[in-house]
Amino acid sequence: MLSAAIDGVSKAVTLRSSIPALEGILLKAEGFQLTLTGYDLEMGITTTIEANVREPGEIVLSAKLLGDMVRRLPGGEVTICTNEAGNATVKGGVAEFDILAMSASDYPDLPNPGADRTFTISAGMLRDMIDKTLYAVSQDDKKPAHTGELFAIEEDKLTVVALDGYRLAIVERPIQAEKHIRIIIPAKTLTEVNKLLGEDDQEVAISANRRFVVFETGSYVILSRLIEGEFLNYANVIPEGYKTRVVLESRDFIDTIERASLIITERLKNPLRILFDNKVTVRCQTNLGKVVDEFEAKIEGEQVEIGFNNRYLLDALRNSKCEKVVLEMSGPLSPVKILPEEGTDFIYLVLPVRFKND
Repeated sequence: MLSAAIDGVSKAVTLRSSIPALEGILLKAEGFQLTLTGYDLEMGITTTIEANVREPGEIVLSAKLLGDMVRRLPGGEVTICTNEAGNATVKGGVAEFDILAMSASDYPDLPNPGADRTFTISAGMLRDMIDKTLYAVSQDDKKPAHTGELFAIEEDKLTVVALDGYRLAIVERPIQAEKHIRIIIPAKTLTEVNKLLGEDDQEVAISANRRFVVFETGSYVILSRLIEGEFLNYANVIPEGYKTRVVLESRDFIDTIERASLIITERLKNPLRILFDNKVTVRCQTNLGKVVDEFEAKIEGEQVEIGFNNRYLLDALRNSKCEKVVLEMSGPLSPVKILPEEGTDFIYLVLPVRFKND
């Protein structure tokens, strides 16, 4: 229990900081519980576990050292006590460690977010929404707003959007919310929230205002600052209608792209040439060689050949988690819309790559 709690809050501990206490975990013992906190000035994670507290108090211990020690202690009870010299003793079975402790007064206070409960959602639904979109978050700090995900919260639905200038992922689910608000949550926060989510049917309470978001899931509370800035008006870039519509088996497409990707490297990034005609034909040529592959699909409308970045296409197909997907295309240079064959589970867009000889 203690080891899992240390691992959980350590996700918010910074490895190197000008404030040494932030490299540690704040442990606060009172009543019959021990509260652990990790904080990196942007995100804070707190959890509370049962403990037999003989004397209340609080102390900061190195997150890495404490985690490594507790993992390696024999099973059973772990005892942590401090002395007036500023040292802590961590004991389990016959093993005993004496380590340097830091004063709790050196640990920065977590901000008071002042955020009201906005909505609740099942852990399974939130996990699915994050899983289906996080891959498309931008890694480029030039547009900070796109390094997070947009949570567009309305009274009856939640829309989660991620984009990086080359692809776009949108997932929408019904919820009941207390207010209408649009917030941009850092990708790092959502990655850690995803790891801490419990069973699918467990409720997650989300509170938000213009500056902070707070997730309460199981025994964890995750507080995060939001990203400020303007998020792209994504609705304007989704194409309406199509000239070519393709229904295909996701596995067939993934396998074909993976085979073609064997001759693509970081240095040799030639696009895939994909022809949608009576069947789907994938071609690629680099200095390593040339590949031609094809598979059957249901194709309606005009013949079209489009260039794709292999990784962007693979990311979309793998994260769709669908047996069959639909591709809707309006020409060789228009964004390609990827949808589930049935339902409205997600909308993905992938921008095509212009061929050099075009």
